[in-house]
Amino acid sequence: MKPASNPLLGIGLVLAAMAILPGIDVCAKFLGQQGVPVMQMVWARFLFGSLFTLPFALAVDGKNALRPVNPFFNALRAALLIAGTICFFMALHTLSIADTLAIYFVQPILITALSPLLLREKVGIRRWITVAIGFIGVLIIIRPGLVAFNIGSVFALASGTASALYIIVTRHLTGKANAMVTTFQSSVIGAAGLTLAAPLYWLPVTGQQWLLLILLGAIAIAGHYLITKAYDYAEASLLSPFNYTEMIMAVVAGWYFFGDFPDNWTFTGVAILIACAIYISVRERKRGITINTEGGPVVG
Repeated sequence: MKPASNPLLGIGLVLAAMAILPGIDVCAKFLGQQGVPVMQMVWARFLFGSLFTLPFALAVDGKNALRPVNPFFNALRAALLIAGTICFFMALHTLSIADTLAIYFVQPILITALSPLLLREKVGIRRWITVAIGFIGVLIIIRPGLVAFNIGSVFALASGTASALYIIVTRHLTGKANAMVTTFQSSVIGAAGLTLAAPLYWLPVTGQQWLLLILLGAIAIAGHYLITKAYDYAEASLLSPFNYTEMIMAVVAGWYFFGDFPDNWTFTGVAILIACAIYISVRERKRGITINTEGGPVVG
């Protein structure tokens, strides 16, 4: 039985999740500085994700959750999520946590821009204007030609693009299978593929590095558990704007652990992106569409 509606509790759980999720990025940045391959970090992320979603998927659909549902689309989702996570962690090699997340926030703008082509959805002139303004926000953050080129910006943008495509594929599956079951199956496919490929990228890690890998997975489990519970108490359309509070803790974490602090231009670009994303979220809510049918950030 679904718990009674409690929007304040739902908002509180999302805020708690957004407060801890940047811890994933802190672990990934530390591991990257120590030479641990990005693929090993992504492997840990998917393995723990599979373990976390298993009991929820079984509770929803019993043993049927273990049977492949839409294998092609779940494999595609897994590939896009792996690509998005790899690019995000690669971006952290040369960008601060806050700058990486700021560029990643282009995701809802890209979803709106790609929906007419990939989902045959109609996008009105006001939302196209919002998309254009959102891309201006990205340009303000990256400032091509005005600051030294940083390959991390390309990786962060690629991460946002892969995550946008992931959500579009997820929309295609909406109504065809339970979201938790498809999430579990995509995670298992990703974990299995990364495990089979492990001999190609695996390097020995120290005890401290193992602890960081485990902590990375544990934070992901805790954060996404809080998000899952939040959506038991409130609608996704109400909670979605609160996902952007993750930027606050990303700034704090980057400053505390690595001495990074975004400049005023980055804050300006982020403000524009968040304003555009919230506007799109409101428009989608009026049209009865949820931007992320599983709630919360896709990467992280």
